[in-house]
Amino acid sequence: MTSPILTRVLPGPPEPLDHEALVALLSPVDRSIPRVGANAVSSIDGSASVHGLSGGLGSPADLLVFDLLRRVCDVVVVGAGTVRSEGYGAMRLHDDDVAWRRSHDLPDHPVFAIVSGSLDLDPSSAVFAEAPVRPLVVTTESSPRDARSRLEGVADVVVWGADRVDPRLLVALLVERGLPQIHTEGGPSLLGDLVDADLLDELNVTVSPTLVAGEGPRIVSGSGAGAVRGMTLDHLLASEDVLLARYSRRRPT
Repeated sequence: MTSPILTRVLPGPPEPLDHEALVALLSPVDRSIPRVGANAVSSIDGSASVHGLSGGLGSPADLLVFDLLRRVCDVVVVGAGTVRSEGYGAMRLHDDDVAWRRSHDLPDHPVFAIVSGSLDLDPSSAVFAEAPVRPLVVTTESSPRDARSRLEGVADVVVWGADRVDPRLLVALLVERGLPQIHTEGGPSLLGDLVDADLLDELNVTVSPTLVAGEGPRIVSGSGAGAVRGMTLDHLLASEDVLLARYSRRRPT
């Protein structure tokens, strides 16, 4: 399949990006500084899915950025509900991504961290059985003990919170494990927890040229207890009718 052509619209004058320039644009500036980023896709009218699946909004350009964000991170964090609904398999990168990581002194694959309160996860699924790196499952004290025991054979299970996984403790746990470049693919509840806790440093969002209507979910949900978060536009890319933006958290000066 031909690689999509992405053009940087902002900042500066429009400029087509080759693959190397795109990787550089999406890579952390300083890997030693912990950073929490997210990737999501939305329709023009704000839906995060079509018939319950975000893949219905995807495009070749979105998939390329999706893969490259995995390439440059240390850990991919996903809520268990999204793992189930989106049919996740093992967190295994493509050969060219592995080669890039080796050339930058990184492990071949990022760690796959799954956040789950109920532990409704199948230990025999490809997520675990075919994982190139032992996954990490972060759960709560109230999770079923028998489910914990079943998963401990295929994953590192960490109990981190009484009734819910505190996002601050989650980020601290990952940093302590030597995984400072944290990337999440959702779902909306996990992103909502990170936003409420003011932990989301950057958001990569693709706007699909699609109208969905109905009552589809937003890319972020939750209590809304946190203050409104101002964001700064870092860049805007275009591929045909698809727009791909990166926003960073606006910090006080």
